[in-house]
Amino acid sequence: MNLHKLGNSTLSVSEIAFGCMSLGKNDKENAGLISNAIDAGINFFDTADIYMDGYNEETIGKALKGKRDKIILASKAGNQRKTDGSGALEWNPSKKHILSAIEKTLKRLQTDYLDLYQLHGGTIDDPIDETIETFEILQQQGKVRYYGISSIRPNVIREYIQRSNIVSVMMQYSLLDRRPEEICLPLLQEHNIGVLARGTLASGLLADKPSNPVLNYSVDEVYKMSSAIQAISGSSRSSAQTALRFVLQQPVITSAIVGIRNKKQLEDIVGTIQSPPLTENEIAFLRSQIPVNYYTRHR
Repeated sequence: MNLHKLGNSTLSVSEIAFGCMSLGKNDKENAGLISNAIDAGINFFDTADIYMDGYNEETIGKALKGKRDKIILASKAGNQRKTDGSGALEWNPSKKHILSAIEKTLKRLQTDYLDLYQLHGGTIDDPIDETIETFEILQQQGKVRYYGISSIRPNVIREYIQRSNIVSVMMQYSLLDRRPEEICLPLLQEHNIGVLARGTLASGLLADKPSNPVLNYSVDEVYKMSSAIQAISGSSRSSAQTALRFVLQQPVITSAIVGIRNKKQLEDIVGTIQSPPLTENEIAFLRSQIPVNYYTRHR
């Protein structure tokens, strides 16, 4: 597994990362899958406090006992459940909330620090300077080695680039969501900020799941892209590997965050590294299948 430096940090992360939101509710199975992932060369694990209302962090903490020094551990904060019993989420990027959230996260993960702590979203109307100050405080306290944001909004990303010391931005990017190519990817590359790509398989639509509409694409357009992926995959690559290859071969991408549910999926995803790289003609073919999409809001 290749390792890449995450932006301006000293963190070297595996080019395929484990998106832990996909884990189930069985501690033993989760521990086995995480152990298999480490053995396969994955060293970067990403979670969030809101996943399964904290259970996701708890099961990771149990799985990583005795393995903490082998991995790069990331989590996120900023969302919380409403107190009205509806189960809905509400956004809270305040200093008070984040300082409280990190303590609960560290306890659940059974660790003294996070390698990367990320704001789990963000709007242009947030108290951005207060949020940045909070992450800086946590960094000074040694509870967080580095911080970043998880956002698809160009206007928010631009503000954090200008006003903070973020080392990474996590954003959705795939053959069905090329919106970051217009503004965000060039901007982040210019400032040497790591890009963590999520949604690279478009919830399985690019890996043999039945076609459904997504974003501004129709069923027919999703099917056309899926068929194009299959056409250049064949025996040399699975569809998932081809879709992942497209993302990983973009120079600005540091790591692809992939949800993995079982050992078979793990083997397929990790097998991407040994699969043949896409040729320039194959990349051009995939790009030509459907119109590129663009951000229409939050620019």
